[in-house]
Amino acid sequence: MHTGLTECIKWGFPCYTDNGKNITMIGALKDACVLSFFKGSLLSDPEGILHKAGPNSEVARILKFSSTSEIEEYAAHIVSFISQAIELERAGATVERARPEQENWPEELEEVMQRVPNLREAFLALTPGRQRGYLIYFSSAKNASTRIARIEKYIDTIFKGKGWNDR
Repeated sequence: MHTGLTECIKWGFPCYTDNGKNITMIGALKDACVLSFFKGSLLSDPEGILHKAGPNSEVARILKFSSTSEIEEYAAHIVSFISQAIELERAGATVERARPEQENWPEELEEVMQRVPNLREAFLALTPGRQRGYLIYFSSAKNASTRIARIEKYIDTIFKGKGWNDR
């Protein structure tokens, strides 16, 4: 299948783009490989073979393969998903992402925001994805003291407009 996509390397893996827009990517795992679709939640998948990339994934969807025979088995689906993904991108389709709701914030974040001037404004100025990343990271700590330590560690990073995992 000739897709007209451009191959490049992003995040250390082959990524396929259309007019500079990410369409799909191949990833390597220890025992498998994955074909990721950046806007996979928009793809028509009546058989339900696409899966979320992880428990916190909203948009991306993947196909996971542990053998070449599996790739051959799903070849028609792969072609269909790639074609759909290209069409969606060219049509300008966007995914409405949920904005993190303040009532789901850890109470320790609220406490730190009360004592650090402008932290709330800086946090709200972050992209929804960066906000969500911080909220997942902060909330995943079991102890309040750990949540506070994580929040305090990233205050400067938040003020710089960066995500918790940005370099």
